[in-house]
Amino acid sequence: MSDIPNPIGAFEIFSPRKKKEVSAKSKSNPFKKLSKKLAKKLFGKKFATKARVELTAIPEALPAAQIAKAKKPAFQIEWASSAREVKEAQRLRYKVFAEEMGANLPKNPEGLDIDEFDAYCDHLLIRDQDTLKVVGTYRVLPPHKAQEIGRLYSDSEFDLSRLDHLRPKLVELGRSCVHQDYRSGAVIMALWSGLAQYMLKNGYEIMLGCASIPMADGGHFAASLYNSLGSNQLAPTEFHAFPRLPLPLEKLNGGLDVEAPPLIKGYLKLGAKICSAPAWDPDFNTADLLTMLRLSDINPRYAKHFLGM
Repeated sequence: MSDIPNPIGAFEIFSPRKKKEVSAKSKSNPFKKLSKKLAKKLFGKKFATKARVELTAIPEALPAAQIAKAKKPAFQIEWASSAREVKEAQRLRYKVFAEEMGANLPKNPEGLDIDEFDAYCDHLLIRDQDTLKVVGTYRVLPPHKAQEIGRLYSDSEFDLSRLDHLRPKLVELGRSCVHQDYRSGAVIMALWSGLAQYMLKNGYEIMLGCASIPMADGGHFAASLYNSLGSNQLAPTEFHAFPRLPLPLEKLNGGLDVEAPPLIKGYLKLGAKICSAPAWDPDFNTADLLTMLRLSDINPRYAKHFLGM
């Protein structure tokens, strides 16, 4: 089953939200100016938001975060601190992955997407400031919890032997999704901002995840996208991973003229590297590219927005 972790999961098939986001200013916000201009640079004009959105910073304590109430931003960033809040993330995941995308998830009477990794992960939540509904989520498996469970989720899809020495400072991102009414650059940047602070506060260096590409066309797009990657977009050979169930590239038309989906394009611009050929995930019917982003590799043009640097 695909973990659709992303940096980069199923967002590429999302359409932008049509409503204007409510803008607000927060003087304590280290991620100022997450604007239409930045969204346009990262995702392209299609994903640019129609109004500037400035986000509230996460306080010192993790995983829970209290959001300043003086001036409300469009979205608030927090980390689940109770079983009820984790269920909110799991309910959104089930709605997006099972009900909307048709993924083959285990049936759950409460309409929740649950697996064994959830208990070991921190769960990032993005809420609509007005309704307090969870509209976006990531789950994050930190290294000490990965050691407890004995593996990363990505180990099920890839041979990660060449990355073993990176595990102590590596977090795995998974189950990323956004509610269908909120798919915009603003929500994605809110997720990224939350992840950036998490990494900085905990001293982690590397984010690892699967870039999941839908295979409605049988995999020709995915093969062509992989073949179109430049050498500067691929990780060095010593960081390569190997699919356990490879997409049969030799049987697909890998020469199509394709453009990277918005979210993958955004992560490549940030400085992420692709570490593998595509793995086929039959449960989600996606082609998954293992993707790694080091904080030290983030493009200086964007570092100040997400790292306060």
